[in-house]
Amino acid sequence: MLILQRKAGESLFIGDEIEVSVLSVEAGRVRLAIDAPKSVSILRSELKNAAATNREAADEEASPLTLLNALRDAGGPQGSE
Repeated sequence: MLILQRKAGESLFIGDEIEVSVLSVEAGRVRLAIDAPKSVSILRSELKNAAATNREAADEEASPLTLLNALRDAGGPQGSE
């Protein structure tokens, strides 16, 4: 794992085609812009975790209540940012 510090207005590259820019840092939150080819999937971690939980629950035939609780713990349904 590589750990970097960046300020608003600075960016970093992942390979030759992916650029991550820091738009702002306010009240403990960082706004990022990610420029990547359409073939690269970009997901927030809570959505990826919810999808994995959903797949596991489907395999285990978990109750709908278990699925709802997993989504609620993941931050619930929200608009994309």
